[in-house]
Amino acid sequence: MRKSHPVRRAVLAGAATVSGIVLLLSLKPASDPGSAQAVGGQVPPAAAQSPQGGAQAAGSSTVTGDAAQTQYGAVQVRLTVSGGKITQAEAVQAPKGGRSDQITQTAVPRLNQAAVAAQSADIDAVSGATYTSAGYKQSLQSALDKVKAAAGSGSGAQQGSGSGAGSAQARTVTGSAVQTEYGPVQVRITVSGGKVTQAEAVQAPKGGRSDQITQTAVPRLNQAAVAAGSADIDAVSGATYTSAGYKQSLQSALDQAGG
Repeated sequence: MRKSHPVRRAVLAGAATVSGIVLLLSLKPASDPGSAQAVGGQVPPAAAQSPQGGAQAAGSSTVTGDAAQTQYGAVQVRLTVSGGKITQAEAVQAPKGGRSDQITQTAVPRLNQAAVAAQSADIDAVSGATYTSAGYKQSLQSALDKVKAAAGSGSGAQQGSGSGAGSAQARTVTGSAVQTEYGPVQVRITVSGGKVTQAEAVQAPKGGRSDQITQTAVPRLNQAAVAAGSADIDAVSGATYTSAGYKQSLQSALDQAGG
């Protein structure tokens, strides 16, 4: 048997030692948080606890509009407002059951997105979701009116006592119920600082085709009343009787508010 050469044994031993050191170094835990995230898929705790826009989110407020009844169920919209702008819109109630589930899942996200983009209730109805869209817009307008009323009350209070305490305090007045061929119409308004900040129909024609007409016309009449600050508003096409009753009851409420 041939004997191993001493020099060769020394070289082999040295190579083994170097390999062992390299192996140990490669097993050292990574201390870079970015590396840990890339390997384990876990977000570092510090990043998870410090979301962007945290200060802005803390200053936001949430307002929920009145529930609007539709032929297939109630629709109710909640808004998140920050810095005077709508940052989020969501439907806390929407039609459910059967085909309504599919329509709601398709229409509501688009309506939410449109509300944030438009910053108003002047948004297009989603095709195939006429009733849900009408109810959504009605509840959205209700929420917007509440936001506007709150902002008006806040600015009035900041003007100080020189403008008079009464002008900063909102009050609600309900007009007389007006009988129409299809049912009574009665309007309630909120007045703050001498201006109409909210208008809503507490009574409107119901049943059959009247439901669809009411859901379409009343939100537009409410919006027009606030914009005009008077009963001098245009009738909604296709809702002649409802519009006439609305304007008459609105004038009654305005007379009471001014008296």
